[in-house]
Amino acid sequence: MEFSVVIPAFREEGAIGDVVRGLAEVLPRTSTSFEILVIDDGSDDRTAERARAAGARVITHPYNKGYGASLKTGIRAAKGHTVVFMDADGQHRSEDLARLLSNRERYDMVVGQRKGTAGSPLWRKPGKRVLTWVVNRLAGRRIPDFNSGLRAIDRRLALRILPLMPDGFSFSTTSTIACIRGGFTVGYVPIEIQPRASGVSSVTVSDGFRTLLLIIRLVTIFAPLRVFLPVSGATLAIGLFYIVHAYSTVGEASLKGILMILAALHFFLFGILVDQVSALRRGEAISDVEEIGGADG
Repeated sequence: MEFSVVIPAFREEGAIGDVVRGLAEVLPRTSTSFEILVIDDGSDDRTAERARAAGARVITHPYNKGYGASLKTGIRAAKGHTVVFMDADGQHRSEDLARLLSNRERYDMVVGQRKGTAGSPLWRKPGKRVLTWVVNRLAGRRIPDFNSGLRAIDRRLALRILPLMPDGFSFSTTSTIACIRGGFTVGYVPIEIQPRASGVSSVTVSDGFRTLLLIIRLVTIFAPLRVFLPVSGATLAIGLFYIVHAYSTVGEASLKGILMILAALHFFLFGILVDQVSALRRGEAISDVEEIGGADG
């Protein structure tokens, strides 16, 4: 099968039917070999029933596991060589999905690039700007849209990075960083965002704290030295200041300065250790999945 469209859905009975039918009308123009796979993430409404009636293949979680967990289920169950992620709330247009697929041969992953912070409430935009800065620093390049829900990715690549992916909403951000840091190609295609067809966003104010945890998690996985080296350098500078100040005033070394220098050394060595463990974790995860992918292929 050429590609699979994976749609995670939680309490989207009002929109999922129209989303699936819209795809069924557009996708035959791009390929004769595709499937629409809806992952019902433990909904207590008629989401699964309406998706199935519209013609989708439906996999149902027994309880709500999260956005990322639903995408993981879809990736594992997908039959296509390319996996397309699409939201179930009607914000993504089927026509844009076709444009992503037309660019898939050029890139390992193609992401739908929204305009600015389109689709985000006003109170979430400052946090997104901070996260954007952090993500760009980690990636070493400017990323136009790091957490867009509309993206197409090579299934074997998705399986390779799957062990690193979280079960929550940060799946999109983490997958973007994982692909770029892994040396894979990521392309962007401008898309339009439509108003939600039904339901309300499940993102709350508490997600600001989760965003902070996401930043820490991304840094720890992909670039721990970018945290530990500045901390070590700052601690070393403070220690040297105390020692110089003590010698210039009382003519002897400062105990505080010596302790700060020792702390700087510990921060540096601990950063090296975390960096090595992180690299081993990424490598082992990829190796394990490559074996699974080889057997599957």
